[in-house]
Amino acid sequence: MITSRDNERLKRAHKLLRSRKHRDETGLFACEGEDLVDAARGAELEPVDLLVAGENVAPELLASVSTLPHPARVIGVYARAQLPREPREVCLGLWRLVDPGNVGTLLRTADAFGAAVALSAGCADPVSPKALRASAGAIFRVPLVPWEELPDNRVALVSRGGTPLVDVELTPPVALLLGSERDGLPEHLVTISYKATIPLSGGVESLNVAAAGAIALYELSRRS
Repeated sequence: MITSRDNERLKRAHKLLRSRKHRDETGLFACEGEDLVDAARGAELEPVDLLVAGENVAPELLASVSTLPHPARVIGVYARAQLPREPREVCLGLWRLVDPGNVGTLLRTADAFGAAVALSAGCADPVSPKALRASAGAIFRVPLVPWEELPDNRVALVSRGGTPLVDVELTPPVALLLGSERDGLPEHLVTISYKATIPLSGGVESLNVAAAGAIALYELSRRS
């Protein structure tokens, strides 16, 4: 039973939950809560460490490590190398999305429609606590593929000026590109992609990036 705040396992979990640099350097990440740990188990990922309140760590110490308002009863540590990487026929390409909630939500959406996800440099960390919670366990099932391995057939979702999405040919293998929340996609990506727009009514200028990604994946799936 861990009863000291100076325990190395506790300190590692604390750092992994709070520091992207530490996650990048170690290749590890930590997830909080029984739902995420169960999702990892369901995907047959073996934890590097598993801290369970009342079983192998004092509950008050685990609570001091947790980032949640209501501390998790369990914290699992996993190796990022165990996450799925195989390519799929459909891939979401996320360009510099800075909100980990959006990254996690799009992982969950990709899971629902059988797509992979590619993250550009500058994206929020998909294994940060907020992204993990938003993914609802999809992080353990959705392949994260290198940006350089996106299919050549690319459709850039732009807020205006593109062909209505319903009229765009979406033949797999295909990459659906989504730009940053603030700036959208850069011109150099738009010019080498087929431009598509989701028509909107009323005074709304654009959709949340996670909503746009969900609509695009649904549109593709209904054609199959």
